[in-house]
Amino acid sequence: MTTPKVLVLRAPGINCERETQHAFARAGAAPSFVHIRQLLAAPDRLDGFAALAVPGGFSYGDDISSGRVLATEMKQALGERILRFVARGGLVLGICNGFQVLVRLGLLPCTQGRLDEEVTLTHNLSDHYECRWVTLRTTKSRCAFLPPGLTLRWPAAHGEGRLVARTPALQRLLVDEGYATALYVDEHGQATERYPQNPNGAPLGIAGLTDHSGRVLGVMPHPDRSYLPTHMPDWRRTQLARGTLPEDGDGMVVFREMVRVAAAEG
Repeated sequence: MTTPKVLVLRAPGINCERETQHAFARAGAAPSFVHIRQLLAAPDRLDGFAALAVPGGFSYGDDISSGRVLATEMKQALGERILRFVARGGLVLGICNGFQVLVRLGLLPCTQGRLDEEVTLTHNLSDHYECRWVTLRTTKSRCAFLPPGLTLRWPAAHGEGRLVARTPALQRLLVDEGYATALYVDEHGQATERYPQNPNGAPLGIAGLTDHSGRVLGVMPHPDRSYLPTHMPDWRRTQLARGTLPEDGDGMVVFREMVRVAAAEG
């Protein structure tokens, strides 16, 4: 198997690129930082990578709406190229602000195979920024690199994370047709819209999406802030008390599975 090369995008206001880069390197990939200006100046650079990661943060200060400016830049100069990148087997990951970028770019959920904004990530129902640990359940989805049936604890940190589709029918289709990859769940493991288990009030509890091909993943909570065992909020009380730490935190599964798929296909 080859060592997959991962493009970790940098842009003004993105602030989680180092965690994202380290998680991919830990998973066995060869990640490289590429600034958006470099990519816009030489779009062919994308073809040299097996995967593209858009990290979290506040790209361009989220001055218009979260992820809008970066998404507009990418759509104008890179939109069709990114579609071709996915069609030839490339993988794409967007975390938090990166998820917002992919939604506004039209790459998620991309149910019709074209760049079209079918959903939005809008203001939390609490009407303020939420920073808290949440519990997720992964679904049986189209996604090629997020296994179903996992219960994961990741931190959420966003002000605009409520995923709403154009119509209630489309919101339901996202779950029924395997576009929804992860759901906020309650103490019984059931999908919930109740606060604070669902920090933003997303209908049907949707916390992450894939596209029609299953090769693009966007998630609002942060696997990049929970990939080490010492990232987990109770590691001293529960994990260290057992006398040993597990190899990974809950977020690492995303990076390991993404690298595994890319390496197997490379």
